[in-house]
Amino acid sequence: MKTNLVSRVALGFAVIAPLTISLSGTPVAQAADDAIKIGEVGSTTGSEATFGVATHQGVELAIKEINATGGVKGKKLQVILLDDQGKPEEAATAVTRLITQDKVVAIVGEVASSRSLAMAPIAQQYKIPMVSPSSTNPKVTEIGDYIFRVCFIDPFQGFVMARFASENLKFKRVAILRDVKNDYSVGLAKYFTETFKKLGGEIVVDQSYSAGDIDFKSQLTSIRGAKPDAIFVPGYYTEVGLIARQARSLGIKAPLLGGDGWDSPKLLQIGGKAMEGSYFSNHYSADDKAPHVQAFIERYRKAYKDTPSGLAAMGFDAMMVLSDAMKRAKSLSSADIRAALAATKEFQGVTGRISIDQQRNAVKSAVVLKVVNGTFVYDSTIRPG
Repeated sequence: MKTNLVSRVALGFAVIAPLTISLSGTPVAQAADDAIKIGEVGSTTGSEATFGVATHQGVELAIKEINATGGVKGKKLQVILLDDQGKPEEAATAVTRLITQDKVVAIVGEVASSRSLAMAPIAQQYKIPMVSPSSTNPKVTEIGDYIFRVCFIDPFQGFVMARFASENLKFKRVAILRDVKNDYSVGLAKYFTETFKKLGGEIVVDQSYSAGDIDFKSQLTSIRGAKPDAIFVPGYYTEVGLIARQARSLGIKAPLLGGDGWDSPKLLQIGGKAMEGSYFSNHYSADDKAPHVQAFIERYRKAYKDTPSGLAAMGFDAMMVLSDAMKRAKSLSSADIRAALAATKEFQGVTGRISIDQQRNAVKSAVVLKVVNGTFVYDSTIRPG
């Protein structure tokens, strides 16, 4: 997706200049000199650009709504977005710049666990609160007490899909196809496997690939021979769509199962009809009839002419949780913002009620979506416990 953001090179990496034009092409009013600066790091270009674009649009919508209702402690918020192009090393460079040059009071980002893992040690070193919208690998918040997330974590997401496969779909035999270079994929495969086995299921074959691969026929041929009920593919939409097409071309009819890394319209563009009947866990469903969810969807559609994905909703919630903490904080010092974030309980977000536990993770439900007639349709909700 093309953007109207201005790019420049800093410290040898391409990053995006302080935000003056929105991703929708709408001019953003310049904040006053005393505006509270919030940093955001995301992949607005590169192979996973839809992740960063959707998340930023959620953040941007939240910022507009917060500022329209008085801002925080009488001041407007200003978001400074830097593009990491989907690369961990650039995410690290971006967060360093935001903290040391732009003097932000907090960071929103990243979506991908591998990039959050590159950013978090830097935010922790400088003691700047960092809130990830949707990095689900448990290691992210283990880095330190200034690192938070507003999404569920992979042990829960793995539990959700394993329980759904076993109890809802009655599957007994599942194959795994994981991305070995992706912390998110490896972790999710691990937790799915552990739970599925505890529930009496069998992992009949465990295959792997690497991000960027385009030929999966060797792994899928091995999987076909094992005759699984389903294939768990905890990867990103960029490869999952290709995997689905090649699986069907080899005569594999078993549905694919996955996680929130599938959540992009491009999954359906890449995979087409091969994705039909597959399931994945996600943070919310646009089918949710709750008034506050439908109101958010309406405002988002008005602003961006599109239905918000789970990642857009998570970006919105991340910014709203951070804003709520800043309002409750004794001051805008990093220590006080951190303490207020840690005290977040039962915050009503678009993606559910969000409480931050002692490990700075969000305790919340997950939904399972099914691909039906080229759309993501709500199937069920799986709650913690």
